[in-house]
Amino acid sequence: MRLQAAELFEQRIKPPKAARRLRVSLKSAFQWHQRWREGGVQALASHGPSGSRCRPSPHCPKKPAVYLQPGPAAPRS
Repeated sequence: MRLQAAELFEQRIKPPKAARRLRVSLKSAFQWHQRWREGGVQALASHGPSGSRCRPSPHCPKKPAVYLQPGPAAPRS
């Protein structure tokens, strides 16, 4: 979607109109426009998922499949 926004910005389409066309928030469109102005299309390329990787805590059960096999409606003991 961000690369589509870059194409629109290259056509001199303003962020509010780009937001309507792409059905995204105005805030996102303005942020993308700012990045595009500063770094071009490459600045809008995806760098993969953000945030930390999901890791089970030591408090999680060792075998969650045991809890999932009976299904969600099964009574818990």
